[in-house]
Amino acid sequence: MRIDIDSCEEILLTITRNKTRSLLTAFGVFWGIFMLVALIGGGQGMQNMMQKNFEGFATNSGFIWPQKTGEAYKGFRKGRWWRLNNDDVARVRQNVEGMAVVTPTVNRWGATTIYGDKKYSAIVKGLYPEYNHIETQQISYGRFINDVDVSEARKVCVIGKRVYESLFKVGEDPCGKFIRIDGIYYRVVGVCVSEGNININGQASESVVLPFSTMQQAYNLGHNIDMICFTVNPGVKVSSLQPEIERVVKEPHLISPDDKQAVMLLNAEAMFSMVDNLFIGIRILIWMVGLGTLLAGAIGVSNIMMVTVKERTTEIGIRRAIGARPRDILQQILSESMVLTALAGMAGISFAVLVLQVMDVATAKGATRYDFQVSFGLAVGTCVLLVALGMLAGLAPAYRAMAIKPIEAIRDE
Repeated sequence: MRIDIDSCEEILLTITRNKTRSLLTAFGVFWGIFMLVALIGGGQGMQNMMQKNFEGFATNSGFIWPQKTGEAYKGFRKGRWWRLNNDDVARVRQNVEGMAVVTPTVNRWGATTIYGDKKYSAIVKGLYPEYNHIETQQISYGRFINDVDVSEARKVCVIGKRVYESLFKVGEDPCGKFIRIDGIYYRVVGVCVSEGNININGQASESVVLPFSTMQQAYNLGHNIDMICFTVNPGVKVSSLQPEIERVVKEPHLISPDDKQAVMLLNAEAMFSMVDNLFIGIRILIWMVGLGTLLAGAIGVSNIMMVTVKERTTEIGIRRAIGARPRDILQQILSESMVLTALAGMAGISFAVLVLQVMDVATAKGATRYDFQVSFGLAVGTCVLLVALGMLAGLAPAYRAMAIKPIEAIRDE
């Protein structure tokens, strides 16, 4: 359909004559398209924010730690405490098929960390280098713990971002310098800048990592460990291995096979899947609400155009009497509907993008942005949808206008 300059002037003149009615109708379309674009952009930003929290964390991982027993078994009373040890790691690694990485961790909360006259209460973790497969360690200075550190029980450490900021000057290289942790000196070999927002054994930014063997010796832990972390091979689900893992862990500690409380297993894979399903549901809800609101606006446009056609019955009849073709009447009504819808829709898109930009700036953390925006393709698609809805909204009024007979229109006047 071609709309020339004269047609546009005529359309705008008609809209101006019905200013109040047109503004109310345009506001319905404006609000509908604003809701759709703002909800889509906001939902995308929230998803990006959640993914940032999970960034660097293995999605096929799991974690095991002990709890009080929930049942009496082989002479042991209910409510007994028990501990994991180094042998449990070897058992899980050797007896459960499908495991990729199995590594233990130990930790201490609230350890006093001192450098010079500065002090910080940190979380001390004893890790193997393999833990990097569970939670990626982004190193800004130096390196992470290696196998030689563990085999020789070296007194070295990797400090988190907040520990570094609290003990050292900005831009200062801490590698090679000694910090005191609970009365023992350790040489700093690296700085980890990972945030570690998933709170497994404490956030990485607030932690000091020691070689696993060094940690066991320094805190006299013997062979006891706090947690077993693992990942599974590609194509294997953590949930499918969970019964076998629990069996292998329970047997040597004389825990009832039916005890659901004694062994706590956190399935990170299920957690990530749940989050993905949640955002799929949110996106479906967003489209339902947005399209529903937009459709209501389009229906409003159609109703207003119906009223306009009824008020202009005489005008349309005279135009038909002096030679206007049905196609001309159809083009006029559809053009008015499409222009009204497009103008209101463009304003709604622009305002939604402005609001999303404000949200993006407000939620940014330094250089980290969560992209509360919509893609260019989505914006173009929304414009096409607007034009289509404007055409559909004008069809019924247009056909009603085409059905007006000149003699009946003049008689109606």
